[in-house]
Amino acid sequence: MAWVILFVAAVLEIGWAVGMKYTDGFTRLWPSVLTIGMMAASMFLLALAVRTIPVGTGYAVWTGIGALGTAVLSAFLFGEPVTIWRGLCLVLIVGGVLGLKLSAS
Repeated sequence: MAWVILFVAAVLEIGWAVGMKYTDGFTRLWPSVLTIGMMAASMFLLALAVRTIPVGTGYAVWTGIGALGTAVLSAFLFGEPVTIWRGLCLVLIVGGVLGLKLSAS
């Protein structure tokens, strides 16, 4: 169950990272409220997950999924560049996250 909680926390991390773009520097009320809410929920769920999962593994997986999801979503939503090097680096992140998951005790 801790891994499911960690995954949900990471999805919320993607949400708040992308949400920051919509807050316009936290000057827009509702996007800011939603982004801050996702930040709080993501951190709370991360804290729950690392009660069982080693903190180093949990944090690395959380940030890895968050970075991957944010990069992919930002390319679609904001037209950020998609290059071979960015793609290769994202593949490396996926490998790292999978490796941590498979090696976790």
